[in-house]
Amino acid sequence: MKTSKIKYVLLLITVSSMSILQSCLDFDPLDQLGGDSMWATKSDYEQFANNFYGWTRDFKSALDEVHSDQRSDLVTGSSYNQYSKGVNTIPTSDGNYTGNYDKIRRTNLLLQNAASYSIPSDITQYVGEAYFFRAYCYFDLLQIFGDVIIVKEPLDVTDPKLWSKQNDRSEVADFIIEDLGKAIDNLPSFAGYGRISKEGAQAFLSRVALYEGTWQKFRGNTERGKALLDIAAKAAKAVIDSKRFTLFGTTGLSAELGTSAQRYMFILEDVKSNPLGLKKTENKEYIFARCHDEILSPIGVNVTKGLLNNSNVWWITRKFANMYLCDNGLPIEYNGRINEKFQGYAKKVSEFENRDNRMSNTLLKPGTKYWSNAVGNSRVSWDDSDLTYATTFNPTTGTCYANQKFATERLVADTKEGYDFPIIRYAEVLLNYAEAVYERDEKIGDSDLDISLNLVRCRINPNMPKLSNALVSDNGLNMQTEIRRERTIELFLEGFRADDLKRWKTAEREMPQDMLGIKWSGTEYQTVNFSYGKDSEGCIIVEGGRKWEDKNYLYPLPSDQLQLNENLKQNPGWK
Repeated sequence: MKTSKIKYVLLLITVSSMSILQSCLDFDPLDQLGGDSMWATKSDYEQFANNFYGWTRDFKSALDEVHSDQRSDLVTGSSYNQYSKGVNTIPTSDGNYTGNYDKIRRTNLLLQNAASYSIPSDITQYVGEAYFFRAYCYFDLLQIFGDVIIVKEPLDVTDPKLWSKQNDRSEVADFIIEDLGKAIDNLPSFAGYGRISKEGAQAFLSRVALYEGTWQKFRGNTERGKALLDIAAKAAKAVIDSKRFTLFGTTGLSAELGTSAQRYMFILEDVKSNPLGLKKTENKEYIFARCHDEILSPIGVNVTKGLLNNSNVWWITRKFANMYLCDNGLPIEYNGRINEKFQGYAKKVSEFENRDNRMSNTLLKPGTKYWSNAVGNSRVSWDDSDLTYATTFNPTTGTCYANQKFATERLVADTKEGYDFPIIRYAEVLLNYAEAVYERDEKIGDSDLDISLNLVRCRINPNMPKLSNALVSDNGLNMQTEIRRERTIELFLEGFRADDLKRWKTAEREMPQDMLGIKWSGTEYQTVNFSYGKDSEGCIIVEGGRKWEDKNYLYPLPSDQLQLNENLKQNPGWK
């Protein structure tokens, strides 16, 4: 009875897997792919590997999937997110689990057949891609579930390995690192961010090793953590030393965008989408991205209207707004005092003054003009005359902190935006390097900060003081806090914050905190009638009653998998 049920479930998984996003290829059922109809030519491997690229994160991930910031402490909305609030339960099924194993089976199919291919050098790239994407899927499983089953070959429905026990997360992490090493050995050097490259695999290795290194370190496994952090630092440094990438806005024509460069990088298209008319070829920062085109491959979700000043969905928290430094390189409060450059909260615009330019590139500043993909509210001439068509931002709902990252300014039909989603970009690699060096040695020299984090910090802040050991010691700061601050600000909405809190083991402190909005008491907002309660400082509480338990560091295994495989062990704390 059990065998029959497993066969049925696996058949459903196989059938459902045949529809892969952005695939233009029709393949035979998976169980037939090892036959004479496939794996005979280089083209067969290329076409099969093309399917892997539909598995990456995309803009939907930014809106609400397992790695979304909406499941963190930075974003809330008119209805709470059960994962962010810590009240999720054991699901009957979970596509994050079955979907990843379906993808892993596909990579294993390619690798199995590649082992007997007559001219191995012809398919080296596709073998490298299979190793990369197998690692990509296993890293997803590691982040979500921890201990999972390692499968190195495509399994038949009767294979006893289907009933295996989970491998320990350290074995899984080592397996991912091994696969990425093989990917690096087989992949070609960078030739464009639409396809994974040797440098892309090195960058991803820095992400994986940083994640697991800090996960282990902050759970008492010091030596294991240090070894992994060394791998992370070396992998990130290899990407830096390749000199193939630069931060957008620092060189070439992109530098002419000035302090707006970062904002326009996220909405680059091959039609006019910024004042200078720069196209995607100017972007030397993306290392690997999910590519889109307005006609051939539009985004497919309402990303602009979903993220731009959306009073129903996206409410940015006060916590995030307060993370931005003042333009003297210091927090708004530090060492027991208020920063002299901070203008307070009396007026709606006050807290945006004298701040890191990334603040007004990411959040809408009250009183400023903005455009969206709507008739009569979009750019036309890309000069000051467009102000006629703009909307003035006057926050009165939600937290009153509104997002503008990933929001186009040109007129385009809903869901048809054609800009690319950054899966791996150079800014992350630089931040990975700084954090890995610091956490490995619990110190970092100014020279290492200057080749990494400070490039990100000063990209659109040319007058911002660099982060240095002197700045930290002279002002009573904490280097670890400042490194984490830069990461959180820079990678907002790109799928890192929730996972970062978990690996740092700080979710238990950060996640239960009330989600706050603007300061209401004694400010211009006092004329707005909010129904929310207020905290002791007079800030509106838009979401309270949050909690976090140790069990929330991992997702529960779905109950259907526990029923199908009695050797599976549920994650701690989940009953």
